Amino acid sequence: MTDDIDRILDQWSRERPDLDTEAMGVFGRIYRLARLAGDATEKAYARFHISRAEFDVLATLRRAGEPFELSPGALAASMMLSTGGTTARLDRLEKATLVTRSPDPHDRRGVLVRLTARGRTVADEAVAAGLAEQQRLLSHLPQPRRDQLAELLRTLLAPEGEAARPEAGS
Repeated sequence: MTDDIDRILDQWSRERPDLDTEAMGVFGRIYRLARLAGDATEKAYARFHISRAEFDVLATLRRAGEPFELSPGALAASMMLSTGGTTARLDRLEKATLVTRSPDPHDRRGVLVRLTARGRTVADEAVAAGLAEQQRLLSHLPQPRRDQLAELLRTLLAPEGEAARPEAGS
């Protein structure tokens, strides 16, 4: 079986036989798969009138457990965002009545962000829809190959410190 990446690698091999293009083949496929999966999940989230960025906020709050509440700083850190980027997302989600912001009772200067009941419903339904799309993309691989792929990717990411971060991938 060959694909477009093989065609690109063949062209580079012809034009620059001195280059080792193995990494280009691996990362070209990873990039294409990530884009394909991202587009599919973005489309799934759109049914709930949220973007991937907004889903990340809802998912982070949902995964936090009862009372589904975090400070904006904790949200930003979990999503590896600036507080400014988080504020813009929170503004949109609050306007859509998916989250609320209230004063932190333990810190006069602090604020807490909490999922509303509607926000929890949207988070639960959107994560299921996104996972369904991801499962669809994996459906032609038998389970042992899925396990092998996950382990290979985990091993590839380990030197970069990615494998140890639980919030990677929402």
